[in-house]
Amino acid sequence: MPKIGELNPRSSRRTGVRIVFYLILALIVALIVWRVYQNQQKQAAASASQAAALQGRPVPVQVIAAEQKQMPIYLSALGTVTPYMSVTVKARVSGELLPVKFTEGQEVKAGETIMVIDPKPYQAALDQAKGTLAHDQALLKNAQAEFNRYKALYDAGVVSKESMEANEAQLGQYEGAIQSDQAAIETAQLQLSWCYIKSPINGKIGLRLVDPGNIINANSTNLVIINQFQPIAVYFTLPEGQLPPVLRKLAADHKMLVDAYDRSDTQKLATGVLLTADNQIDTTTGTGKLKAVFDNKDSILFPNQFVNVHLVLENRPNALVVPSAAIQTGLNGSLFVWAVDGDSSGKTTARMQPVKVALAEGQSTILDSGPEPGTRVVVDGADRLRPGQPVTVAAARQRGTQGGAQGTGHQTEQAPGQRQTPFAEGASGGRQGANAGQPRQNPGANQRQQ
Repeated sequence: MPKIGELNPRSSRRTGVRIVFYLILALIVALIVWRVYQNQQKQAAASASQAAALQGRPVPVQVIAAEQKQMPIYLSALGTVTPYMSVTVKARVSGELLPVKFTEGQEVKAGETIMVIDPKPYQAALDQAKGTLAHDQALLKNAQAEFNRYKALYDAGVVSKESMEANEAQLGQYEGAIQSDQAAIETAQLQLSWCYIKSPINGKIGLRLVDPGNIINANSTNLVIINQFQPIAVYFTLPEGQLPPVLRKLAADHKMLVDAYDRSDTQKLATGVLLTADNQIDTTTGTGKLKAVFDNKDSILFPNQFVNVHLVLENRPNALVVPSAAIQTGLNGSLFVWAVDGDSSGKTTARMQPVKVALAEGQSTILDSGPEPGTRVVVDGADRLRPGQPVTVAAARQRGTQGGAQGTGHQTEQAPGQRQTPFAEGASGGRQGANAGQPRQNPGANQRQQ
């Protein structure tokens, strides 16, 4: 047996191998960690270099110049176009319908003959009434002569008073028959005139509802519908809270302009005037009905067409106007626009311009304070901007006009995801209803106003 304290050569070798293995393993791990660190440093340096390069690269943006002009303040509503007058034509006598005297869709004048019912039976009835009148007139003439003779004889004392009065009564009977015959002639003439159906109004005639050759029953068969297009009416409703300023202007005989826009609320179709308001509020909806009248000389408004109504309350002169798409909101809730400036060297950069919004009208926003008129503001591409960022500028495409009777705001191409929501003017002059100016969050701590 080995003595205590003596080392086993085999154990010593195993220990040495273990130590060498751990050293090699530690060296490999250290090498891997070093390589990973080096790669991270290279990636960070590349990212920083790329960011620096991008920071100096111009960002393409679209701009529109801020304007100072007259802007209308209006109430928005959904309206329905209605004929100013509409007549459903019916026959007042019965008979066979002869070939019509109109073309479907043509314009007709009041008093113009459009249909004819066979007049022969009514002409015969008129002739018969005239013959009866002639017969009774002959009898009346004879009775008048008899009465004159008996009256002379009575005055001479030859005949009795009873005989004279009997002849006088017979004379009165024939006079009454004559009046009855004249009334029968007037009735026959009236029925004969009803055979010729005339347009009661100026308007456009619709599709024929009955074909010629059919037997028409009096007061029961609809023949055709005539609608008056010029002028034409638009009915719309407003919440009861918005009615007081409108009613005050109507009571003061103020002429209030009404603009009719298409379904998208971007293209103005026609301008009219507010005629009147209904005499009560609908308790089920809390709204009041109003009626506007349009000349509609070009017939662009059509019955039962839906339109967006802008009831102009006032026109604000010298209003500072920018597109709603240019309004941005920072992290602290402050509103601003990106203004684009150029220097003498031709370099164009963007800067933040604080603004104070007064109200929005569709796709245009009126500012109480902001950029100077003529300053170019960014309407597309603002998400990548930073103060002092170089930009390349392109003018935004126009898409119609928005506004009232005299001043309208330019419409810009909407940014992706942007939706137009019109404001509604409240009774006290503030904006109510749909909150068209509510912003939405965008990347980069910016918000785009809807």
